[in-house]
Parts: sequence; C-alpha cells; structure tokens
Amino acid sequence: MSKLATDTGILLETGTNELEILEFYINETIKEGHPPVKNHFGINVAKVMQVIETPNLEPPESAPHPSFMGTIPLRDLILPVLDLSVWLELNMPKTERDIVIVTEFSKSVTGFLVSGVTEIHRVGWGEVIPPSSVISQSTDSIIGLVDKGDHFIQLLDLETILTQFEPDDGIALKRSDREYKVLVADDSATIRTMLQQNLTSANFKPTITNNGSEALKTIMGYKAMAEEAGKDITEYVDIVVSDIEMPLMDGFSLTKNIKQDPVLKKLPVILYSSIITNELRHKGDSVGADMQITKPDLHTIPEVAIKLIEGTHA
Repeated sequence: MSKLATDTGILLETGTNELEILEFYINETIKEGHPPVKNHFGINVAKVMQVIETPNLEPPESAPHPSFMGTIPLRDLILPVLDLSVWLELNMPKTERDIVIVTEFSKSVTGFLVSGVTEIHRVGWGEVIPPSSVISQSTDSIIGLVDKGDHFIQLLDLETILTQFEPDDGIALKRSDREYKVLVADDSATIRTMLQQNLTSANFKPTITNNGSEALKTIMGYKAMAEEAGKDITEYVDIVVSDIEMPLMDGFSLTKNIKQDPVLKKLPVILYSSIITNELRHKGDSVGADMQITKPDLHTIPEVAIKLIEGTHA
C-alpha cells in the first residue's frame, strides 16, 4: 500500500494556472487473442488518498450500478469500490495486478478500480485541450486532454460519475426579490446545467461559459461595453461563480484577473471545488475570492450570491 500526499495542492503557486495529476491506465481488450491496449487517464493528485492492491471483489447481485463492486474497510472507513472501466465502457481484463485508487473529495471517500498507475505530472491548465477539439464523441466525464507526445492523458471528472449515486435532495432555494446577472464558469456540462437551473429558479439571469478563459473574455467584453456606454459594470454582471479546476484557465487565475482589474474588482466572486482544503482556501483568499464552497454545497450558491451582491451594493 502506498500513500499519496494530498497537500501537494491543485496549484503549485497561487494563480500560476498549474496542477499536478496522477496518470493511470485502464487496459482494454479490443480483440480476443491480442494484447490489451492501454487507455491513459489522469486525476488531480489532491483528490488521491492512497493506491492499494485490488481486493478482488465480486460485484453483488443487488448492485445499485453495474460498476459497483462492493465495499472494503480502510482504516476506520467502509468505502465503495467502483469499476472505472464499466463507466467508461472499456472491456478491461481483470488481473491480480490491478489496483484501486482511493479518492477523497465532495465529502466522500471512494475507490476506483483501474489497471495501474504510471507517474505524477505537473501541467498547466493552458496545456489542457478541451475534449471537443480532439474527441468527436466525448463523454461528460472527460474534461480535457494532455498531449504527452506518444499518447494523450484524458482528465476525468470523477464528480460527474459520483452524481449517479447521489439522490436529488430537492432542497428549496432562496429566491431573490430582483433579478441579478451572474457569470458562471465550469467545464462540466452536468454542473453547468444544475447551476443554470438553480440560479434561474432563484431569479438570476445566468451567462454560462465553459472555462476560465472563456469567462474572462466574456467579462472583459462586458467591461468594454460598460465603458463605451458610460455605465457601471453591474449593469452587465453582478457576480461571478466559478469552478476551480478547468482547462485553459482555472478559477484561481480567473479570480486573480478580475480582482486585479480596477473596474472589475468590485464584483463578488464565488469559487467552488470538490476539494476545499485549508491550503486551497488560503489560495482562494490570496487571489481575492469572496466565498469558497464545496461541490456538495452547490445548492447554497444562490443564497450566498444574493448576500454578497446585496452587501456589495449596500
């Protein structure tokens, strides 16, 4: 059993638009009698607790999902193990050398069965290629690709996978008395849809972007229009809500650009991630984020946004 430090951080320095990823692979049998093909994937090192040997589980007949293999004890926890190849529709041959990557994020600990791990890479979000530009039929669980020359590393959005196991809580959302304009940045279509629905229900008018780079371009466009019309920036946008981990530009760098701009700095910024550790919270504070929220608490964003906007306007 090997342990991976979770305090290496998404960013090596605040606002440098960098992260560390653990590269792993899933073998796929394309044709019987031929050697399996390696599919390379990556996840944020900060989400990884441990890498352990396969527990050789047999999926129970009453499994809630075909990928569910059962549970295992780890320290004082009982955690579910999911066969990642089932989610990704890969015909993975099971061997005694398979491993389980134990992750901790979104207030849950989960094991993911894969064929093996390779190494840890430091990459810049600017190097992460949006999947739509490379993969014609991309799944929402692939948020980007990193070109390593002889192969691509596909970055996985494990939160999208886990949402299939989480029931809809049906939480009542606070509604604003007046319509506010919000700019949202997130690379996950699932999260974008959820935020758009929640914010619209709370009387917000959302503008949805796919990453920090697109969001910054959009808000700079608002700034130019405001200056040309002699209006305040809040005539075009009242608040920015952004994921932290995104291709091209992460949420920290987006926030840093906004807060360093003399016109845009008055706008409140809410950052969210599946992992808000003390270290990451400090980094969010250092770039000027007004609030930081974990993804399991995304339903609180409309209420938090209303308080921040009305506090700023007051």
